[in-house]
Amino acid sequence: MKESLQRLKEQLGKVHDLSAAGGVLNWDRETYMPPGGAAARARQLGTLSQMAHELFVADEVGQWLEELAPMEAELDFDSDDASLIRVARREFEKRRCVPAELVGEMARAASLGHQEWVQAREEADFSIFQPSLEKLVALRIEWAECFGEQESIYDPMLDDFEPGLTTARTKAIFDAFRPPLVELVTAIAERSGRGVDSSCLEGRFAESTQWDLGIEALKVMGFDFERGRQDKAAHPFTISFSVDDVRITTRFQTDNLTSGLFGTIHEGGHALYELGVSQALDTTILGTGASMTLHESQSRMYENIIGRSRPFWRHFYPALQAAFPQFRQVEMEDFYRAINRVRPSLIRVEADEVTYGLHIILRFELEQALVTGELAVRDLPAAWNAKMEAYLGLTPPDDAVGVLQDVHWSGGMIGYFPDYLLGSMLSVQLFERAQAEIPDLISQIEAGQLGELLAWLREKIHRHGLKFTLDEITERVLGTELSPEPYLRYLRERYGEIYQV
Repeated sequence: MKESLQRLKEQLGKVHDLSAAGGVLNWDRETYMPPGGAAARARQLGTLSQMAHELFVADEVGQWLEELAPMEAELDFDSDDASLIRVARREFEKRRCVPAELVGEMARAASLGHQEWVQAREEADFSIFQPSLEKLVALRIEWAECFGEQESIYDPMLDDFEPGLTTARTKAIFDAFRPPLVELVTAIAERSGRGVDSSCLEGRFAESTQWDLGIEALKVMGFDFERGRQDKAAHPFTISFSVDDVRITTRFQTDNLTSGLFGTIHEGGHALYELGVSQALDTTILGTGASMTLHESQSRMYENIIGRSRPFWRHFYPALQAAFPQFRQVEMEDFYRAINRVRPSLIRVEADEVTYGLHIILRFELEQALVTGELAVRDLPAAWNAKMEAYLGLTPPDDAVGVLQDVHWSGGMIGYFPDYLLGSMLSVQLFERAQAEIPDLISQIEAGQLGELLAWLREKIHRHGLKFTLDEITERVLGTELSPEPYLRYLRERYGEIYQV
């Protein structure tokens, strides 16, 4: 059995290396690759994805997993080896349902789709991207059908980013969350006349200075620049090639200070997770974050619970004033209120915390309609605009700030969006538990000392990589399951205080 385990590890190590090589090509495509390289890059990514898939689902992998069943039963559930066997079996049984040719075709379509999306977004013209999205949706449906009869065709897509998550469970959580959220949005809107002055955020902000300020924020967070870097991309993302090479990207608007800064902090939260995975798990199937809900809990915690808090800005505000001297005339309290202004907006990544959930629910509903055939891709812009008007009272003036604003669909990532809201909910539960176990956490944040919080997160979550599922992690750390109630309480407390509702 030891020999079978070693061979399994070697095989999965090769899969990891191929996937990491594909990751480098993806990163380059979104940062430095000239547009003319799109076709060749799509072919290269398709080849690597197909090779990695074929190695993973090879007959010998199934044989080794069968031989290792007795060892898994004897080992402690928490051990690295038992976890590797358990997770590898889960992934093997899932991936072997999918033909290698389909995996390669999906990777090629995603690479070409990304380039079409970039052009369509630049020209604010959905018709440029429509043929690619039609193909991506069709391929995603074909992929989901590989797993046989499902309660919902959307279930495998959710499971791809959050193992075990179903449409029914997600809908139940969102259905319980939406009415009180709408109630809070309405209450704040009624107080908007007494509201928040965000004029201090208006003006011109040099990109190079924004970059430097973002780097300073990453340093405060504990980002390791010996094992990570930041670059620019059309849509911010984080990617990990190993626990010693994790990269983030951001984007800037010279008339919008908060977009680049909070985008950087958000991606930094993702990166801290990947950088915190145990070195012992590197190059194995376990050497990455457990799920996208857990990942988003980290990014949303740093971006919002910490990054938009008074304690953080009591420490970091002098750095902002040094970077942009106009803020020397602005009281920190006024700045705090400005960055927490609640106002329906067109762009998800720039939405305030209160209305953010409506952006996610909108996408959750549209994705289901697309994959069930209730909505044709050609009708997506109109459906998008109608839901934006219904949920947020806004109609996008063009496709660039409407249906084309997110990169996810260009990569075939249908089923990802719900994790942003689920992760936001979980972020509050985790932060509350951290506060309970680190009594002076708030004073530490005020002093710009986030090291103990990071150590707590690494001990409780990061170091385990992919060893445990979302439900297993929440039970271990919280003693309960993910719930929208703490998040609602947090929103009511923070924004109720600001708006006196």
